[in-house]
Amino acid sequence: MSSQTKTFKQWQQQANALQIEGRAYIDGQYQDSADGATFADISPIDGRLLAAVADCDAATVDRAVAAAARTFASGIWRDQSPVQRKNALLRLADLVGQHQEELALLESLDTGKTIHESLDMDMQDVQIALRYYAEAIDKIAGEIAPTSDSFHGMITYQALGVVAVMTPWNNPLMIACWKIAPALAMGNSVVFKPSEKAPLTGIRLAQLAQQAGIPDGVFNVVTGGAQVGQALALHPTVRVMAFTGSTQVAKQLLIYAGQSNMKRTYLEGGGKNAHIIFADTPDLARAARFAALGFCANQGAVCASGTRLLVQSSIKEQFVALLIEEVNRWQPGHPLDPATMMGPMIDARHQANVLRYVDSARDEGASIVCGGHADDSVVPGGHFFWPTVIDNATPTMTASQNEIFGPVASVIAFEDEADAIRLANDSEYGLTAGFWTPDIAKVHRVARQLEAGTVWVNHFLTRDILSPFGGFKQSGIGRDLSLHAMRQYGEMKATWIALKDVDAH
Repeated sequence: MSSQTKTFKQWQQQANALQIEGRAYIDGQYQDSADGATFADISPIDGRLLAAVADCDAATVDRAVAAAARTFASGIWRDQSPVQRKNALLRLADLVGQHQEELALLESLDTGKTIHESLDMDMQDVQIALRYYAEAIDKIAGEIAPTSDSFHGMITYQALGVVAVMTPWNNPLMIACWKIAPALAMGNSVVFKPSEKAPLTGIRLAQLAQQAGIPDGVFNVVTGGAQVGQALALHPTVRVMAFTGSTQVAKQLLIYAGQSNMKRTYLEGGGKNAHIIFADTPDLARAARFAALGFCANQGAVCASGTRLLVQSSIKEQFVALLIEEVNRWQPGHPLDPATMMGPMIDARHQANVLRYVDSARDEGASIVCGGHADDSVVPGGHFFWPTVIDNATPTMTASQNEIFGPVASVIAFEDEADAIRLANDSEYGLTAGFWTPDIAKVHRVARQLEAGTVWVNHFLTRDILSPFGGFKQSGIGRDLSLHAMRQYGEMKATWIALKDVDAH
Protein backbone atom coordinates (compact mmCIF):
# COMPACT_ATOMS: atom_id res chain seq x y z
CA MET A 1 0.00 0.00 0.00
CA SER A 2 1.35 3.39 -1.04
CA SER A 3 0.26 6.84 0.06
CA GLN A 4 -0.12 7.69 -3.64
CA THR A 5 -3.02 5.26 -4.11
CA LYS A 6 -5.44 7.66 -2.41
CA THR A 7 -6.27 11.29 -3.01
CA PHE A 8 -5.89 14.10 -0.51
CA LYS A 9 -9.67 14.11 -0.03
CA GLN A 10 -9.75 10.36 0.60
CA TRP A 11 -7.00 10.60 3.23
CA GLN A 12 -8.88 13.44 4.93
CA GLN A 13 -12.11 11.45 4.99
CA GLN A 14 -10.31 8.43 6.43
CA ALA A 15 -8.63 10.60 9.07
CA ASN A 16 -11.93 12.14 10.11
CA ALA A 17 -13.39 8.66 10.67
CA LEU A 18 -10.67 7.55 13.11
CA GLN A 19 -11.64 6.41 16.57
CA ILE A 20 -8.79 7.70 18.75
CA GLU A 21 -7.88 6.17 22.11
CA GLY A 22 -6.16 8.35 24.69
CA ARG A 23 -5.87 6.20 27.80
CA ALA A 24 -2.79 4.48 29.18
CA TYR A 25 -2.50 0.72 28.70
CA ILE A 26 -1.61 -1.34 31.77
CA ASP A 27 -1.85 -5.07 32.41
CA GLY A 28 -3.91 -5.79 29.32
CA GLN A 29 -6.44 -2.97 29.48
CA TYR A 30 -6.81 0.72 28.79
CA GLN A 31 -6.91 2.77 31.99
CA ASP A 32 -7.14 6.38 33.08
CA SER A 33 -4.42 7.94 35.19
CA ALA A 34 -4.88 7.18 38.87
CA ASP A 35 -5.73 10.83 39.56
CA GLY A 36 -7.92 11.18 36.45
CA ALA A 37 -5.73 13.89 34.90
CA THR A 38 -5.55 14.35 31.13
CA PHE A 39 -3.78 16.62 28.68
CA ALA A 40 -4.90 17.88 25.29
CA ASP A 41 -3.22 16.23 22.30
CA ILE A 42 -3.33 18.92 19.60
CA SER A 43 -2.55 18.33 15.92
CA PRO A 44 0.23 20.61 14.64
CA ILE A 45 -1.41 20.58 11.22
CA ASP A 46 -4.45 22.70 12.05
CA GLY A 47 -4.65 23.00 15.83
CA ARG A 48 -7.52 20.55 16.23
CA LEU A 49 -7.96 18.53 19.41
CA LEU A 50 -7.18 14.91 18.63
CA ALA A 51 -7.77 13.39 22.06
CA ALA A 52 -7.71 13.96 25.79
CA VAL A 53 -4.77 11.75 26.76
CA ALA A 54 -4.12 10.30 30.21
CA ASP A 55 -1.59 12.42 32.06
CA CYS A 56 -0.15 9.66 34.21
CA ASP A 57 1.10 10.30 37.73
CA ALA A 58 3.66 8.38 39.80
CA ALA A 59 0.99 6.04 41.14
CA THR A 60 0.01 5.05 37.61
CA VAL A 61 3.64 4.47 36.69
CA ASP A 62 4.00 2.27 39.78
CA ARG A 63 1.01 0.27 38.65
CA ALA A 64 2.48 -0.26 35.18
CA VAL A 65 5.92 -1.23 36.49
CA ALA A 66 4.34 -3.62 39.00
CA ALA A 67 2.39 -5.32 36.20
CA ALA A 68 5.54 -5.64 34.10
CA ALA A 69 7.56 -6.99 37.04
CA ARG A 70 4.87 -9.48 38.01
CA THR A 71 4.55 -10.90 34.51
CA PHE A 72 8.33 -11.08 34.17
CA ALA A 73 8.65 -13.00 37.43
CA SER A 74 5.86 -15.37 36.37
CA GLY A 75 7.83 -16.39 33.28
CA ILE A 76 4.70 -16.20 31.13
CA TRP A 77 6.69 -14.43 28.40
CA ARG A 78 10.31 -14.82 29.49
CA ASP A 79 10.09 -18.61 29.65
CA GLN A 80 8.22 -19.15 26.42
CA SER A 81 10.21 -21.05 23.85
CA PRO A 82 12.08 -18.90 21.34
CA VAL A 83 9.72 -19.97 18.56
CA GLN A 84 6.68 -18.93 20.64
CA ARG A 85 8.04 -15.44 21.24
CA LYS A 86 9.08 -15.24 17.61
CA ASN A 87 5.61 -16.12 16.36
CA ALA A 88 3.97 -13.54 18.64
CA LEU A 89 6.21 -10.76 17.34
CA LEU A 90 5.63 -11.89 13.75
CA ARG A 91 1.88 -11.73 14.37
CA LEU A 92 2.35 -8.22 15.74
CA ALA A 93 4.23 -7.25 12.57
CA ASP A 94 1.36 -8.66 10.49
CA LEU A 95 -1.18 -6.67 12.52
CA VAL A 96 0.82 -3.47 12.02
CA GLY A 97 0.72 -4.22 8.31
CA GLN A 98 -3.04 -4.77 8.39
CA HIS A 99 -3.56 -1.49 10.28
CA GLN A 100 -0.77 0.51 8.64
CA GLU A 101 -3.07 3.15 7.12
CA GLU A 102 -4.73 3.80 10.48
CA LEU A 103 -1.35 3.98 12.20
CA ALA A 104 0.10 6.24 9.51
CA LEU A 105 -2.84 8.62 9.79
CA LEU A 106 -2.51 8.75 13.57
CA GLU A 107 1.19 9.51 13.13
CA SER A 108 0.62 12.25 10.60
CA LEU A 109 -2.15 13.89 12.59
CA ASP A 110 -0.09 13.70 15.77
CA THR A 111 3.29 14.87 14.44
CA GLY A 112 2.57 16.74 11.21
CA LYS A 113 4.76 14.43 9.17
CA THR A 114 3.56 13.75 5.63
CA ILE A 115 1.40 10.73 4.92
CA HIS A 116 4.14 9.65 2.51
CA GLU A 117 6.71 9.48 5.29
CA SER A 118 4.30 7.95 7.79
CA LEU A 119 2.95 5.21 5.54
CA ASP A 120 5.59 4.54 2.92
CA MET A 121 8.55 4.81 5.27
CA ASP A 122 7.89 4.70 9.02
CA MET A 123 5.21 1.98 9.06
CA GLN A 124 7.35 -0.15 6.80
CA ASP A 125 10.32 0.30 9.13
CA VAL A 126 8.14 -0.67 12.11
CA GLN A 127 7.26 -3.95 10.45
CA ILE A 128 10.87 -4.57 9.46
CA ALA A 129 12.06 -4.06 13.05
CA LEU A 130 9.44 -6.39 14.50
CA ARG A 131 10.18 -9.10 11.95
CA TYR A 132 13.96 -8.74 12.19
CA TYR A 133 14.08 -9.16 15.96
CA ALA A 134 11.43 -11.86 15.87
CA GLU A 135 13.55 -13.89 13.48
CA ALA A 136 16.67 -13.20 15.55
CA ILE A 137 15.20 -14.77 18.69
CA ASP A 138 16.07 -18.35 17.80
CA LYS A 139 19.36 -17.41 16.17
CA ILE A 140 21.06 -15.76 19.15
CA ALA A 141 23.11 -18.49 20.76
CA GLY A 142 25.44 -18.62 23.72
CA GLU A 143 29.13 -19.48 23.65
CA ILE A 144 31.44 -22.09 25.11
CA ALA A 145 34.46 -20.64 26.88
CA PRO A 146 37.84 -22.15 25.90
CA THR A 147 38.52 -23.66 29.32
CA SER A 148 40.79 -26.52 30.30
CA ASP A 149 39.40 -30.05 30.28
CA SER A 150 38.61 -29.72 34.00
CA PHE A 151 35.68 -27.39 33.31
CA HIS A 152 32.87 -26.70 30.92
CA GLY A 153 32.39 -22.93 30.70
CA MET A 154 29.17 -21.51 29.25
CA ILE A 155 28.42 -17.91 28.31
CA THR A 156 24.68 -17.27 28.06
CA TYR A 157 22.29 -14.35 27.78
CA GLN A 158 19.08 -14.00 29.74
CA ALA A 159 16.36 -11.40 30.03
CA LEU A 160 17.00 -8.50 32.41
CA GLY A 161 13.52 -7.72 33.73
CA VAL A 162 11.51 -4.52 33.32
CA VAL A 163 12.69 -2.26 30.49
CA ALA A 164 11.52 1.37 30.34
CA VAL A 165 11.40 2.78 26.81
CA MET A 166 11.09 6.53 26.18
CA THR A 167 10.95 7.97 22.69
CA PRO A 168 10.61 11.36 20.93
CA TRP A 169 7.86 12.83 18.75
CA ASN A 170 9.61 12.92 15.39
CA ASN A 171 9.37 9.20 14.47
CA PRO A 172 7.23 7.94 17.33
CA LEU A 173 6.38 4.35 16.43
CA MET A 174 9.48 3.60 14.37
CA ILE A 175 12.00 4.57 17.05
CA ALA A 176 9.84 2.91 19.70
CA CYS A 177 9.98 -0.41 17.87
CA TRP A 178 13.74 -0.13 17.47
CA LYS A 179 13.81 -0.56 21.26
CA ILE A 180 10.60 -2.43 22.10
CA ALA A 181 11.18 -5.22 19.58
CA PRO A 182 14.64 -6.33 20.80
CA ALA A 183 13.62 -5.89 24.44
CA LEU A 184 10.60 -8.16 23.98
CA ALA A 185 12.56 -10.57 21.81
CA MET A 186 14.98 -11.17 24.67
CA GLY A 187 12.07 -12.00 27.01
CA ASN A 188 11.85 -8.74 28.97
CA SER A 189 8.70 -6.89 29.99
CA VAL A 190 8.33 -3.31 28.76
CA VAL A 191 6.83 -0.08 30.07
CA PHE A 192 6.71 2.38 27.19
CA LYS A 193 6.45 6.16 27.55
CA PRO A 194 5.80 7.81 24.17
CA SER A 195 6.38 11.53 23.80
CA GLU A 196 3.49 13.53 25.19
CA LYS A 197 3.55 15.39 21.87
CA ALA A 198 2.87 12.22 19.85
CA PRO A 199 1.39 9.42 21.98
CA LEU A 200 -1.33 8.03 19.74
CA THR A 201 0.43 5.26 17.79
CA GLY A 202 2.08 3.94 20.95
CA ILE A 203 -1.32 3.71 22.62
CA ARG A 204 -2.73 1.84 19.61
CA LEU A 205 0.26 -0.52 19.41
CA ALA A 206 -0.52 -1.84 22.88
CA GLN A 207 -3.88 -3.21 21.77
CA LEU A 208 -2.31 -4.81 18.69
CA ALA A 209 0.32 -6.45 20.91
CA GLN A 210 -2.41 -8.07 22.96
CA GLN A 211 -4.15 -9.28 19.80
CA ALA A 212 -0.83 -10.77 18.66
CA GLY A 213 -0.72 -12.94 21.77
CA ILE A 214 1.79 -11.03 23.89
CA PRO A 215 0.58 -11.74 27.45
CA ASP A 216 -1.11 -9.04 29.50
CA GLY A 217 1.37 -7.03 31.55
CA VAL A 218 4.31 -7.73 29.25
CA PHE A 219 3.80 -4.53 27.24
CA ASN A 220 2.42 -1.46 28.99
CA VAL A 221 2.06 2.17 27.88
CA VAL A 222 2.09 5.17 30.24
CA THR A 223 1.43 8.59 28.77
CA GLY A 224 2.34 12.04 30.02
CA GLY A 225 5.17 14.48 30.37
CA ALA A 226 8.40 14.81 32.32
CA GLN A 227 6.88 13.43 35.51
CA VAL A 228 6.38 10.05 33.83
CA GLY A 229 9.96 9.90 32.57
CA GLN A 230 11.29 10.87 35.98
CA ALA A 231 9.18 8.24 37.74
CA LEU A 232 10.42 5.52 35.39
CA ALA A 233 14.05 6.64 35.59
CA LEU A 234 13.99 6.67 39.40
CA HIS A 235 11.98 3.47 39.78
CA PRO A 236 13.97 0.80 41.62
CA THR A 237 12.23 -2.05 39.77
CA VAL A 238 13.13 -0.81 36.30
CA ARG A 239 16.34 -2.55 35.26
CA VAL A 240 16.98 -0.92 31.88
CA MET A 241 16.17 2.49 30.45
CA ALA A 242 16.23 2.99 26.66
CA PHE A 243 15.78 6.59 25.52
CA THR A 244 15.94 8.70 22.38
CA GLY A 245 15.63 12.47 22.72
CA SER A 246 17.68 15.52 23.59
CA THR A 247 21.14 15.30 25.11
CA GLN A 248 19.99 17.55 27.95
CA VAL A 249 17.29 15.08 28.99
CA ALA A 250 19.65 12.13 28.47
CA LYS A 251 22.08 13.65 30.97
CA GLN A 252 19.32 14.06 33.53
CA LEU A 253 18.29 10.43 33.06
CA LEU A 254 21.83 9.36 33.83
CA ILE A 255 21.59 11.24 37.12
CA TYR A 256 18.30 9.53 37.94
CA ALA A 257 19.77 6.14 37.12
CA GLY A 258 22.62 6.77 39.55
CA GLN A 259 20.27 8.03 42.24
CA SER A 260 18.11 4.92 42.03
CA ASN A 261 19.39 1.43 41.26
CA MET A 262 22.20 2.11 38.76
CA LYS A 263 19.92 0.82 36.01
CA ARG A 264 21.43 0.29 32.60
CA THR A 265 20.93 3.26 30.33
CA TYR A 266 20.96 3.27 26.56
CA LEU A 267 20.61 6.89 25.52
CA GLU A 268 20.56 8.45 22.08
CA GLY A 269 20.91 12.21 22.36
CA GLY A 270 21.15 14.99 19.84
CA GLY A 271 23.19 15.55 16.72
CA LYS A 272 24.68 18.49 14.84
CA ASN A 273 25.96 16.50 11.93
CA ALA A 274 28.50 17.46 9.30
CA HIS A 275 27.79 16.87 5.62
CA ILE A 276 31.00 17.52 3.67
CA ILE A 277 31.13 18.39 -0.03
CA PHE A 278 34.65 18.09 -1.40
CA ALA A 279 35.64 19.92 -4.59
CA ASP A 280 36.34 16.66 -6.42
CA THR A 281 32.69 15.55 -6.10
CA PRO A 282 31.86 14.57 -9.71
CA ASP A 283 28.10 15.21 -9.55
CA LEU A 284 27.39 18.29 -7.47
CA ALA A 285 23.72 18.29 -8.45
CA ARG A 286 23.29 14.81 -6.95
CA ALA A 287 25.14 15.86 -3.81
CA ALA A 288 22.83 18.89 -3.56
CA ARG A 289 19.75 16.63 -3.77
CA PHE A 290 21.05 14.52 -0.89
CA ALA A 291 22.04 17.65 1.04
CA ALA A 292 18.49 19.03 0.75
CA LEU A 293 17.03 15.66 1.77
CA GLY A 294 19.56 15.54 4.59
CA PHE A 295 18.05 18.49 6.43
CA CYS A 296 14.53 18.83 4.99
CA ALA A 297 13.22 15.29 5.46
CA ASN A 298 10.62 15.00 8.20
CA GLN A 299 10.53 18.80 8.52
CA GLY A 300 14.17 18.66 9.63
CA ALA A 301 13.16 16.81 12.80
CA VAL A 302 15.74 14.08 12.36
CA CYS A 303 18.60 13.62 14.83
CA ALA A 304 20.78 12.39 11.96
CA SER A 305 20.15 15.48 9.79
CA GLY A 306 23.11 17.02 7.99
CA THR A 307 22.63 20.56 9.24
CA ARG A 308 26.27 21.66 9.01
CA LEU A 309 27.04 21.71 5.30
CA LEU A 310 30.82 21.99 4.99
CA VAL A 311 31.60 22.96 1.40
CA GLN A 312 35.07 23.37 -0.09
CA SER A 313 35.52 27.05 -0.80
CA SER A 314 36.41 26.63 -4.50
CA ILE A 315 32.94 25.18 -5.27
CA LYS A 316 30.82 26.83 -2.59
CA GLU A 317 29.09 29.40 -4.80
CA GLN A 318 28.21 26.77 -7.41
CA PHE A 319 27.02 24.28 -4.80
CA VAL A 320 24.86 26.78 -2.91
CA ALA A 321 23.04 27.69 -6.14
CA LEU A 322 22.29 24.00 -6.78
CA LEU A 323 21.26 23.51 -3.16
CA ILE A 324 18.76 26.39 -3.25
CA GLU A 325 17.22 24.90 -6.38
CA GLU A 326 16.74 21.57 -4.58
CA VAL A 327 15.52 23.06 -1.31
CA ASN A 328 12.84 25.03 -3.15
CA ARG A 329 11.22 21.69 -4.01
CA TRP A 330 10.58 21.07 -0.30
CA GLN A 331 7.61 23.38 0.03
CA PRO A 332 5.39 22.95 3.09
CA GLY A 333 1.84 21.80 2.60
CA HIS A 334 -0.93 19.75 4.18
CA PRO A 335 0.61 16.45 5.32
CA LEU A 336 -2.37 14.36 4.15
CA ASP A 337 -1.86 15.52 0.57
CA PRO A 338 0.30 12.77 -1.00
CA ALA A 339 2.14 15.42 -3.04
CA THR A 340 3.31 17.33 0.04
CA MET A 341 7.00 17.01 0.88
CA MET A 342 7.07 18.90 4.19
CA GLY A 343 4.59 19.29 7.05
CA PRO A 344 4.50 21.68 10.02
CA MET A 345 6.63 22.06 13.11
CA ILE A 346 5.34 20.08 16.08
CA ASP A 347 3.92 23.16 17.87
CA ALA A 348 4.08 26.95 18.07
CA ARG A 349 6.90 26.89 20.61
CA HIS A 350 9.07 24.76 18.34
CA GLN A 351 8.28 26.96 15.36
CA ALA A 352 9.33 30.04 17.35
CA ASN A 353 12.52 28.31 18.48
CA VAL A 354 13.52 27.48 14.89
CA LEU A 355 12.90 31.10 13.92
CA ARG A 356 15.09 32.33 16.79
CA TYR A 357 18.00 30.28 15.50
CA VAL A 358 17.58 31.67 11.98
CA ASP A 359 17.36 35.23 13.31
CA SER A 360 20.49 34.66 15.41
CA ALA A 361 22.42 33.65 12.28
CA ARG A 362 21.32 36.81 10.52
CA ASP A 363 22.27 38.89 13.54
CA GLU A 364 25.69 37.23 13.67
CA GLY A 365 26.48 38.16 10.06
CA ALA A 366 25.31 35.20 7.97
CA SER A 367 23.11 35.43 4.87
CA ILE A 368 19.67 33.79 4.68
CA VAL A 369 19.57 32.81 1.00
CA CYS A 370 16.53 30.55 1.09
CA GLY A 371 13.43 30.39 3.29
CA GLY A 372 13.97 31.63 6.82
CA HIS A 373 10.44 32.43 7.88
CA ALA A 374 7.49 30.90 9.69
CA ASP A 375 4.21 30.57 7.82
CA ASP A 376 0.87 29.90 9.50
CA SER A 377 -1.10 30.40 6.28
CA VAL A 378 -0.25 27.02 4.72
CA VAL A 379 -3.02 25.41 6.76
CA PRO A 380 -4.96 27.68 9.14
CA GLY A 381 -4.05 26.80 12.72
CA GLY A 382 -0.84 25.03 11.70
CA HIS A 383 2.79 25.86 12.52
CA PHE A 384 4.82 25.73 9.31
CA PHE A 385 8.34 26.87 8.51
CA TRP A 386 9.99 27.27 5.12
CA PRO A 387 13.22 25.30 4.62
CA THR A 388 16.19 27.56 5.19
CA VAL A 389 19.75 27.81 3.92
CA ILE A 390 22.14 29.95 5.97
CA ASP A 391 25.11 30.93 3.78
CA ASN A 392 28.44 32.37 4.88
CA ALA A 393 28.04 30.82 8.30
CA THR A 394 30.94 30.40 10.69
CA PRO A 395 31.59 27.35 12.86
CA THR A 396 30.99 29.26 16.09
CA MET A 397 27.64 30.77 15.22
CA THR A 398 24.72 29.76 17.44
CA ALA A 399 22.95 28.08 14.53
CA SER A 400 26.12 26.16 13.61
CA GLN A 401 26.64 24.69 17.06
CA ASN A 402 23.15 23.83 18.31
CA GLU A 403 20.69 21.19 17.22
CA ILE A 404 17.77 23.14 15.76
CA PHE A 405 15.58 20.13 14.89
CA GLY A 406 14.02 22.02 12.02
CA PRO A 407 14.64 22.44 8.27
CA VAL A 408 17.66 24.72 8.63
CA ALA A 409 21.23 24.17 7.38
CA SER A 410 24.34 26.30 7.81
CA VAL A 411 26.82 26.42 4.91
CA ILE A 412 30.40 26.71 6.16
CA ALA A 413 33.39 26.98 3.83
CA PHE A 414 36.57 24.93 4.29
CA GLU A 415 39.90 24.91 2.50
CA ASP A 416 41.32 21.39 2.50
CA GLU A 417 40.84 17.87 3.87
CA ALA A 418 42.40 18.58 7.24
CA ASP A 419 40.25 21.68 7.64
CA ALA A 420 37.10 19.71 6.80
CA ILE A 421 37.86 17.02 9.38
CA ARG A 422 38.67 19.61 12.05
CA LEU A 423 35.40 21.46 11.43
CA ALA A 424 33.35 18.25 11.26
CA ASN A 425 34.67 17.11 14.65
CA ASP A 426 34.28 20.53 16.25
CA SER A 427 31.04 19.63 18.01
CA GLU A 428 29.93 18.15 21.32
CA TYR A 429 27.87 15.71 19.26
CA GLY A 430 28.96 12.74 17.19
CA LEU A 431 25.92 11.00 15.78
CA THR A 432 26.39 10.98 11.99
CA ALA A 433 28.56 12.50 9.28
CA GLY A 434 28.79 12.23 5.53
CA PHE A 435 31.04 13.29 2.70
CA TRP A 436 31.39 13.14 -1.07
CA THR A 437 34.49 12.19 -3.04
CA PRO A 438 35.47 9.68 -5.74
CA ASP A 439 38.95 9.28 -4.20
CA ILE A 440 39.01 5.88 -2.45
CA ALA A 441 42.12 6.71 -0.44
CA LYS A 442 40.46 9.89 0.80
CA VAL A 443 37.33 7.87 1.64
CA HIS A 444 39.30 5.72 4.06
CA ARG A 445 41.35 8.58 5.50
CA VAL A 446 38.39 10.80 6.22
CA ALA A 447 36.00 8.08 7.42
CA ARG A 448 38.55 6.91 10.00
CA GLN A 449 38.96 10.38 11.46
CA LEU A 450 35.33 11.50 11.66
CA GLU A 451 34.01 11.26 15.21
CA ALA A 452 30.57 9.88 14.41
CA GLY A 453 28.68 6.65 14.98
CA THR A 454 27.53 6.51 11.35
CA VAL A 455 29.50 7.81 8.37
CA TRP A 456 27.93 8.00 4.91
CA VAL A 457 30.08 8.24 1.78
CA ASN A 458 28.59 9.53 -1.49
CA HIS A 459 25.05 9.45 -0.07
CA PHE A 460 23.32 10.68 3.08
CA LEU A 461 20.57 9.71 5.53
CA THR A 462 20.48 6.07 4.44
CA ARG A 463 19.60 3.51 7.10
CA ASP A 464 19.22 -0.25 7.38
CA ILE A 465 18.31 -2.41 10.34
CA LEU A 466 21.35 -4.58 9.64
CA SER A 467 23.69 -1.79 10.79
CA PRO A 468 23.88 -0.33 14.33
CA PHE A 469 22.81 3.27 14.87
CA GLY A 470 24.06 5.50 17.67
CA GLY A 471 26.59 8.16 18.44
CA PHE A 472 29.96 9.23 19.77
CA LYS A 473 30.51 11.85 22.46
CA GLN A 474 27.35 13.53 23.76
CA SER A 475 25.18 11.93 21.10
CA GLY A 476 24.65 8.96 23.33
CA ILE A 477 25.40 5.59 24.87
CA GLY A 478 24.58 2.27 23.22
CA ARG A 479 23.09 1.43 19.84
CA ASP A 480 19.76 0.83 18.16
CA LEU A 481 19.31 -1.58 15.25
CA SER A 482 21.20 -4.76 14.30
CA LEU A 483 22.01 -7.70 16.54
CA HIS A 484 24.27 -5.42 18.58
CA ALA A 485 21.15 -3.74 19.96
CA MET A 486 19.50 -7.02 20.86
CA ARG A 487 22.29 -8.12 23.17
CA GLN A 488 21.92 -4.86 25.14
CA TYR A 489 18.61 -6.17 26.47
CA GLY A 490 20.12 -9.37 27.82
CA GLU A 491 22.27 -10.10 30.86
CA MET A 492 25.49 -11.99 30.17
CA LYS A 493 26.14 -14.89 32.50
CA ALA A 494 29.19 -17.12 32.85
CA THR A 495 28.53 -20.64 34.17
CA TRP A 496 31.44 -22.90 35.17
CA ILE A 497 30.81 -26.64 35.53
CA ALA A 498 33.53 -28.78 37.07
CA LEU A 499 34.04 -31.96 35.03
CA LYS A 500 36.43 -33.57 37.49
CA ASP A 501 37.59 -33.06 41.05
CA VAL A 502 39.60 -29.89 41.32
CA ASP A 503 41.49 -28.44 44.25
CA ALA A 504 40.23 -25.31 45.94
CA HIS A 505 42.53 -22.32 45.59
